[in-house]
Amino acid sequence: MKILISTDIEGVAGVFHPEQVRAGNGEYERARAWMTAEANAAVQGAIAGGAEDILVNDSHGGFRNLLPDGLDERARLVLGKPRYLGMMGGLEEGCDAVFMIGYHSRSQGRGILAHTINSFAFARVFINGMELGEAGLYGALAGEMGVPVILATGDDVFISETRDTFPGAEWVQTKVAHGQGSGVTLSPAASRRAIAAAAETAVRNLKAASGKSSGGKAIPFRIPAPIECRLQTQSAALADLFCMWPTLERVDGVTLRFTVDSMQSAVRTLNSLAAMSFMLR
Repeated sequence: MKILISTDIEGVAGVFHPEQVRAGNGEYERARAWMTAEANAAVQGAIAGGAEDILVNDSHGGFRNLLPDGLDERARLVLGKPRYLGMMGGLEEGCDAVFMIGYHSRSQGRGILAHTINSFAFARVFINGMELGEAGLYGALAGEMGVPVILATGDDVFISETRDTFPGAEWVQTKVAHGQGSGVTLSPAASRRAIAAAAETAVRNLKAASGKSSGGKAIPFRIPAPIECRLQTQSAALADLFCMWPTLERVDGVTLRFTVDSMQSAVRTLNSLAAMSFMLR
């Protein structure tokens, strides 16, 4: 059984401030070590549950935050960008399930460090009428490939807005949000223990269900094509820029939309727009 562990940083226990998620300072260095430790907890739990092969995907920012020399040696590490599958890089190898570790709530929400893909550029993202954050977008990408999300960790707002998207998944609440930059957190050690236990349970449940004709509780999150994406930008200037792309349609001052034939195409388009936005920074 092969597990992909997609690891972000905003949902990691102890992380609350933008400085902790941006390279170039001591606070970030401590936070990336906590991020690596939570990834390791997920690896350890997955192996205890019976996983034989594990990929850990660095899914934050420039995708080079996890410490390779600190990673459990039984896992392999997916680093760097660009990559077509973004936060789901590694699924190309044929995985059985996904863990989302250290994830966060969507933009415009009340979760800790909430955003969707690019906090400078994107205000809200809708797919076929459903507002989704990174977990929903990338969970749908995994689902399109037939792969379910079986474990997710982050703050209470993230869990509340995402729980119904992944039926049968295990959840670990690492902290409670009181605002964008405040709340109550587990200690890193307590968070790691909870993640390891949930990871073991998630893999055991998946293995137990794999031989049943009913398919068990782990259900891939699928959104049928065609995929219409409606994107609300953070400013009219960004919408001006993005609509230089001829296939994008302007809806109003800050909103555009496009239609594609798959979630992979939708995610790749959004990531391309996020890269374009650096022209206006």
